[in-house]
Amino acid sequence: MTVSRPASHVFERLESEVRSYCRGWPTVFDRALGSRMYGEDGRPFLDFFSGAGALNYGHNNPVLKRALVDYIERDGVTHALDMSTAAKRAFLETFQEVVLQPRELPYKVMFPGPAGTNAVEAALKLARKVKGREAVVFFTNAFHGMSLGSLAVTGNAFKRAGAGVPLVHATPMPYDEWPDGEDPAFRWFDRLLEGEGSGLNAPAAVIVETVQGEGGINVARSEWLRGLAGLCRRRDMLLIVDDIQMGCGRTGAFFSFEQAGIVPDIVTLSKSVSGYGLPMALTLLRPELDIWRPGEHNGTFRGFNPAFVTATAALEEYWRDGRLQKQTVARGEQMEQGLRAVAAGRPGPAPEVRGRGLAWGVEFADPSRAAAVCARAFELGLLLETSGPRDEVVKLFPPLTIEEQELEEGLALFASAVRGTEGPARSAGPR
Repeated sequence: MTVSRPASHVFERLESEVRSYCRGWPTVFDRALGSRMYGEDGRPFLDFFSGAGALNYGHNNPVLKRALVDYIERDGVTHALDMSTAAKRAFLETFQEVVLQPRELPYKVMFPGPAGTNAVEAALKLARKVKGREAVVFFTNAFHGMSLGSLAVTGNAFKRAGAGVPLVHATPMPYDEWPDGEDPAFRWFDRLLEGEGSGLNAPAAVIVETVQGEGGINVARSEWLRGLAGLCRRRDMLLIVDDIQMGCGRTGAFFSFEQAGIVPDIVTLSKSVSGYGLPMALTLLRPELDIWRPGEHNGTFRGFNPAFVTATAALEEYWRDGRLQKQTVARGEQMEQGLRAVAAGRPGPAPEVRGRGLAWGVEFADPSRAAAVCARAFELGLLLETSGPRDEVVKLFPPLTIEEQELEEGLALFASAVRGTEGPARSAGPR
């Protein structure tokens, strides 16, 4: 006989206080399919979170699941460090054929470890090794991961404080929000780089997100990104694009930087690169930068073959043609129209709506309002999270494979949540 216990029993008793998402979504999830998750009691929730971007193709995508189950059932290799395997070969060949060659991208592929922060750490280490310099420039409101090197180039004060030690060798710059609009872009940065009295050590690299996800869905203009790439060339700095959250089609194209027409020196990918929510990360680098000595950067879980299998299946299913990219752009336009209609129909200051593809944010003047909207959305059966330095932005991240009617349903639930929190702000509890 199954004994029923309170949902929070074992989690509150045994799990660390560091847990966060479960505080905003007080239920125990049991299964998930497509754009929906289900609690133990069978209650469905429309998922506009997508594993923080790790589930671009939805939960338990049937094409990817079939490939994974077949691989496991034939006793395919699971763990292999960086040994050569058939699964890795298939992924590399498909990635080159489907992603790199059509875009004329010259990158070599490095498997740095299982998470996005591993990819960033490898990129930073390599940039410093190649240039022989320590400093790296990052941007306000950036987020690049939770390990020490990644935290050093992250802007969020709360997350940085968790390091417990000084975070060094990194310099912040404003993110596409330059003062004195009459000045040409990057003149201030350029002056710092050439001025012997500026106090800025010559950087090895600049690291940037084309759209800042955790920072509040801040979208860099293509002109700004092109200017940054030009500045890096002139000043002998490597350009690192962190595409961990916005890559793999989240903004439409496979890489978020394609729209700007730039080719970074190093690119980091993770989250949806496996397609199934399995741990996997890549650091892509120009061939001339590949000066690693064998074993100089390694890790136990950089060869997780089930992730290679689902990643290959995702590339074959969704990136052999342009259908998914076109659908993402169309769904993004649908979402933008819906969000702007919600924002325009509210009393008081209109919330700001911004985004690209299927990455959207709605910023409220009162930060507590964003948390209240997310809490009310959960009550209505919609999973949303907040982002931004003060958690003032409601972040909407549905799967790229979401159906048109599901997107409309989610927008309607979001509108209800916004209406239901008008007036005095409600507390949504800690996150």
